[in-house]
Amino acid sequence: MPDASRLVAAVCLAIVAFFLSGLVMEVYEEYIGSEVNFGWFIPVNIALGVAVGWKAMGSRAGRGVSQAITNGATGVFLLVLWGLFVQACNEMIARAMKNLYDGPIEAIGAIFQIGVEWGLLLMTGPILATMAVGAFVSGILTEYAWRTWR
Repeated sequence: MPDASRLVAAVCLAIVAFFLSGLVMEVYEEYIGSEVNFGWFIPVNIALGVAVGWKAMGSRAGRGVSQAITNGATGVFLLVLWGLFVQACNEMIARAMKNLYDGPIEAIGAIFQIGVEWGLLLMTGPILATMAVGAFVSGILTEYAWRTWR
């Protein structure tokens, strides 16, 4: 059922995804050491933010302020988790097209290996701070939208 809390959660996580994507691109360029073509990286992450905000956060609004902050943290965590999974799948497919895997099981395992490797790159101060602030603001604004426009 569409309502204001779902819309606000979707917009908030889309904004968080946009800022996180920019920070992640900087960290990844430092890690690789050269220019990288990110292609659809930002639009895909924004779409994930909209989907996670709509489905996960918006549906759990209206349970109080402390739960709102937890809801925001859960939303950002799911955004990062789905983002890592989708981007790792994309990278695995790119590597598979270069015949770097011996079979499909090795390729599927590589998704998780790439996801963990890239997840560790996210453990920087600016990225963690953006996640924390984004979670707090998203949770509070979603709760406010639920209380104001029921």
